[in-house]
Parts: sequence; structure tokens; C-alpha cells
Amino acid sequence: MSGTENERNRADAVYAALLERQGEQWVQPRIERTRRVLELLDDPQRTYRVVHVTGTNGKTSTSRLIESLLRTMGLRTGLFTSPHLERFTERIMVDGEPIADAAVVEAWEEILPFIELVDAELLAEGGARLTFFEVLTVLAFVAFSDAPVDVAVIEVGMGGEWDSTNTADGDVAVIAPVGMDHADRLGDTIEKIARVKAGIIKQDAAVVSAAQEPEVDRVLREAAAVRGATIAVEGTDFALRSYRLAVGGQLLDVQGLAGEYAELYLPLYGEHQGRNAALAIAAVESLIGAGSQALAPDVVTDGLGQASSPGRLQLVGAHPTVVVDAAHNPHGAAALVEALRGSFDFDEWGVVLGVLGDKDAEGIVATLAPIAAHVFATAPDSERANDADTIADLVEARGLRVTVHTDLADAAEAAREWAAASDRRAVVIAGSVVLAGEALALAEAEAWKDGWSA
Repeated sequence: MSGTENERNRADAVYAALLERQGEQWVQPRIERTRRVLELLDDPQRTYRVVHVTGTNGKTSTSRLIESLLRTMGLRTGLFTSPHLERFTERIMVDGEPIADAAVVEAWEEILPFIELVDAELLAEGGARLTFFEVLTVLAFVAFSDAPVDVAVIEVGMGGEWDSTNTADGDVAVIAPVGMDHADRLGDTIEKIARVKAGIIKQDAAVVSAAQEPEVDRVLREAAAVRGATIAVEGTDFALRSYRLAVGGQLLDVQGLAGEYAELYLPLYGEHQGRNAALAIAAVESLIGAGSQALAPDVVTDGLGQASSPGRLQLVGAHPTVVVDAAHNPHGAAALVEALRGSFDFDEWGVVLGVLGDKDAEGIVATLAPIAAHVFATAPDSERANDADTIADLVEARGLRVTVHTDLADAAEAAREWAAASDRRAVVIAGSVVLAGEALALAEAEAWKDGWSA
């Protein structure tokens, strides 16, 4: 076995150990347990500056755009996002690349004695061991300190206030659009959800927010005022001035906090991605120069131009066109529908749809219905998945054409064959981050970009 293979196997063993813990959907408002581990490790998350990103949709794309801009400035960056699409090392990026397997193992060996110590304390108190996501957060924070990085862009796992990532003190709190999601855990009104997300705002920090519903905007402004934080909001303090289609993406004009940036090429589709880019620029302006200093034009041009956001309106197939998008809640589905209408020129979309059981499948189906000529119902490869028949029932209730497929491979083959019958048809695969990850792997394995072959 080569050294590289051995390192990969050892890193995969770390992931296997993480999976033995309560899954990342198992959450409790108990941030102090993660804080206890980090204190024992001498608070590695305080050795670099932090941009902390929350919201309901757009968190991952915005985080990746911020990281790309910072890296273009010559800073050594860390990026922590979730979930992963294909391999867990995608969640912990160092200088734009998934963390090295050897670095995973090194960080794991460093944290394990302290993890076991806190586990023992929790069990002695009658509680549960640290969860998958709590331990992964500690692993990422230590890995970034060991790298070392200059700045880490940290995406919240769920909510904000009691999320394990909130053990880091964000110099800048970034609030992507807030909507209804995880209501059973975060609150049954948008105001309650906003309060949990506002929990990432730290004393004297800077807050940069997307345009929000009035109720959310009020909560965020109140939280910023209480903590002496500045707040800049899209539409008032910065904005996406215009966007227009370009080959492989779009051209943007952005009004930042301190500068104007014109003719920016963004290799991502959809107005919402343009707005994510404006939010990212404002976040970087807030970190570098406290929002009063414009970024160098070449930094913004190169930073956005080299950005990517896998699984978010990603073009993975040609002849027929196949697009993959996570779209795991109605808000995300609405952004997908708008982007498909605005960025592509097709008459009919075949929708390969698979949704996890804890998501609003009915809301997703209702939102996608206006653009769906044929739904290919399937299930993500997850124990938490809705079965394909359940999805099909929801689709049939809306009078749409639907067929049921046992897995993604079968659904995608049927959808691509359907779309290949007309040059005015295309396929979108959506409904789950897990399904998006499967689709990316399948598209590469079957060379969808080479075109359909029966």
C-alpha cells in the first residue's frame, strides 16, 4: 500500500469514528460542551480571524465566494462548510483545497484524548457523548490552527446561537437570506428562527446581511444594537446593481460598502448567486478596512472569476443539458425555479427529485411544479430519505406527470432519455444535498458531458 493510500485509509477511519456518534441532525442547545473541548485545547479558534456565515439558503455559496476573495488577496484561508457532496474532506478546506488526509489524522490524534475526556464527563452527568458535528467542528478548528490559516470562513451547521461553530468569535457575522426551515428545532415563526441565527453576532463585530423579511431585519438590527455591532444590509448599504447572462455564468455590477465593481464575471447561474456575490464582497470589505476601504478591482475580478459552488446550479451534462442543485427547502427551490427561467432557454424541464424525510417535501414539490414537465421521483441514498412513492404521490396530487425510480441512476437515465428526444428539453436534479452529491459522482462516472448515448 502506498503512503497516499495509507493516509486516505487512516483519514477514512477518522470519518468512520465520527459516524459512530449521534448524527449531525441530532442537535441540542448545548454549545458549552464544544467550548469545553476547545478550552482544553487552548482555544485554537482564536488563532485566526473568523467570518461566520448563517442563514437559511445561500450559506455555502456565500462562504465559498468570501473564501475565494480572501485567498485572492494573498491570505491563507480555511473554509468550513456542510454537508459534503462526495467526500468528508470537502468540509474542511485549506487554501481552496480539501484538507489533506495526513492533516485530518494529525488533528484527530491531537483532539482525541480531549474528546474522550469530555465524553466521559457528559456520560457521568447522564448526558450523551459529543455529536458528529460537535467533534467535526473541533477537528476543523484545530486543523486551521495547525495549517495555520490567516482567516477562516465558518458556515453554521444549524441555526447559530447554540451551534457548535459559535464557539468561534466572528469578526464579521454574515446573514444570508432567512426563511422557514428546521422549524421543529429553531422555532415555529420566522422571528424565532431569526433570533437563533442572530446569536452569531458578537460584541463590537460587524454584521452584513442579505435583504430580509421585515420581521427578520428588525431582529437582526436589535441584536446588533445590543452588542454594539455595526450592521450593513443589502439594498440600503450595498447591492447587486445589475446582472446579465454570459457564457458559463453572468456579468455583475455591484455596489459595495466602499467601492463600485463593474463587469464582474461570475461562473455561477442565477440572480440569487449574483446577490450572494454582493453579500460576499460586502463581508470582505467589512473584514478588510472595516467597510470603509474599497477592494482592489483585480482582487474582486479574480476572486469571483475563480469561484465555484459545487452542487448549486451546476451544469454536469450536455446533449441533453443536466443541471444539479441542492434545493432542499422551498426557499431554495424558488431560487432554482427563478434561475432556470432566467439563465436557460428550454421549453420543458424534467425534474429528478429526491428529498430527505425531515424536509418540507410538499413545499418543494409545490414550488417546482410550475417548471416540471415530467418528475422522475426517486430517493437519496440516505436512511433519512423519503421513499420515491411518497414523492410521487405529492407530485400526482398536483396533476403532474410522474414516474417512480428505485435509485438516482435509474431516474437519471430515464430523465436523460426523455430529454434527449427534443432539443428544447433539459433535466434538473434537485431536492437534497445528498442527491446532488450522488449526481455529481454519477455524471463524472458516466461522462454525461459527452452527451446522451442510448
